[in-house]
Amino acid sequence: MRSSFLPFSRPDLDGSELALVAEVLESGWLTTGATTHAFEREFAQRVGASHAVAVNSCTAALHLALEAVGVGPGDEVITSPYTFASTAEVIRYFGAQPRFVDIRPDTLNIDPEKVTAAINEHTRALIPIHIAGHPADMDALDEIAGTHHLALVEDAAHSLPASYRGYTIGTRRPDLGEVAHLTCYSFYATKTMTTGEGGMICTDDPTLAERCRLMSLHGISKDAWNRYAAEGSWYYEIIAPGYKYNLTDIASAMGIAQLRRLDTMNSRRMEIAARYTEAFSDVTELQVPANEPWVEHSWQLYPLRLNLDRLTIDRARFVEELRARNIGTSVHFIPLHLHPYYRDTYGYTPESFPVATREYEREISLPICSVMSDEDVRDVIDAVADVTRASRP
Repeated sequence: MRSSFLPFSRPDLDGSELALVAEVLESGWLTTGATTHAFEREFAQRVGASHAVAVNSCTAALHLALEAVGVGPGDEVITSPYTFASTAEVIRYFGAQPRFVDIRPDTLNIDPEKVTAAINEHTRALIPIHIAGHPADMDALDEIAGTHHLALVEDAAHSLPASYRGYTIGTRRPDLGEVAHLTCYSFYATKTMTTGEGGMICTDDPTLAERCRLMSLHGISKDAWNRYAAEGSWYYEIIAPGYKYNLTDIASAMGIAQLRRLDTMNSRRMEIAARYTEAFSDVTELQVPANEPWVEHSWQLYPLRLNLDRLTIDRARFVEELRARNIGTSVHFIPLHLHPYYRDTYGYTPESFPVATREYEREISLPICSVMSDEDVRDVIDAVADVTRASRP
């Protein structure tokens, strides 16, 4: 057993972040400015989007994206209950209703076959989540959005730098036609690349990008961030009642450094995932994550599932046994329909979305981050194997 505790996740920092942050501190300009705009340009180029707007969280990105496509009171937005709080709560910010659709049992992503049945005259937008970094079935979802004239807002919090049929998540796929399309990313501390807290909105639509940028900083006129600089102006206008969602140059400097190392960090996650899958594929008590051949998985998470009918313990006890062996884990996610707010407001029961409920009850997210050593990975594999052996009937 390990002598020290292995955390579920740790950021990958190599000193380049500190150097770029120091340059920002020395410049005297700390909030949104030239460094943030440089980060936006580099990020847009990396994911293949025409426009990128840096914000202070993926929650902010999702909120601004829905505002930009005109979601309002009485509208419905289709999404999955198998996600974090932010995906649905931003819908409620507008007085709109989240319309949950159950998931596919293999990828844990929203089930396109159930999306169409949920569409009605109030449906305004669709938010697919690329769970764990495995892209959702975007061929089917793109077609649905186009056929029913729905805005498509991709929750890509997990999916940098994933791709679907050769298109990086964030690139506008050619079959989208007139669909309003935005992609929202997270740079939270556990993500493949991080700014501590932060997010990004990407789109090819200049009107949507400008609306997101405007609303991210109080709804004040373009380039207001520059009004204290020598080339700026004191004059600005409030165009709309916006929000305080801008990203600072300090965070953006860190983002630039991380973005330049993204492929290296992602490659290490892929190596770890491959080792886990090799170790657990033939263990009948365990189910390894799906990895369809037409996607490039970002491996933000490694969601191992337990075949509980072959074990004498439940998921909670399995987690406790791993912790006793100094292995940190997590669970992704407690489906939203099981939480008090959604349960009580909409009358949901666990059976309302049976696939999401069932898969949640047997999921464990194993440690996977690019700073893990080969010994760390071996310790995780050994601990999972040990608990599994000890829990056989």
